[in-house]
Amino acid sequence: MSGDRTVQLRVGRADEADALWVLRTRCVRELCSAAYPPEVIGPWSATPPPAHYRALLAAGGCVIAEDNDGDLLGYGVIDRDGNEIDALFVDPDCGGRGIGLTLMQAMEALADPARPLVLSASLNAVPFYTRCGFEALREESYPHPSGVALASVRMQRTR
Repeated sequence: MSGDRTVQLRVGRADEADALWVLRTRCVRELCSAAYPPEVIGPWSATPPPAHYRALLAAGGCVIAEDNDGDLLGYGVIDRDGNEIDALFVDPDCGGRGIGLTLMQAMEALADPARPLVLSASLNAVPFYTRCGFEALREESYPHPSGVALASVRMQRTR
């Protein structure tokens, strides 16, 4: 990646799902491992993109952050029907630069302002979402397709 790390946003496409999933997998392995044991990280990170992922991207629900060279810095996905943040991942080498906040603001602009914006946060991401104005509703256990139960926190933000 170049020395110029200016963040540019664009809409993601369904044909980019596999490339985005590579970053997601890296984030799960590198960032989530502080909050989850190896027996959860292994199966979680080994799963392929779910079928609905491409549909969300095709519907215009993906925002990609890139640098001036077009290198992927992060991305977010919103399910507009459910008014739910489905994913938000930032390259672990680019943390602390405001990329996550920039992506969150872009996804908020796609959300329905008349309804609460909701998400299920991984344990390591709860502080970030709290800083973004989300409030914890409850702890939950998400039955991941890999067969593991992912501890998470259901959160929402009202405007």
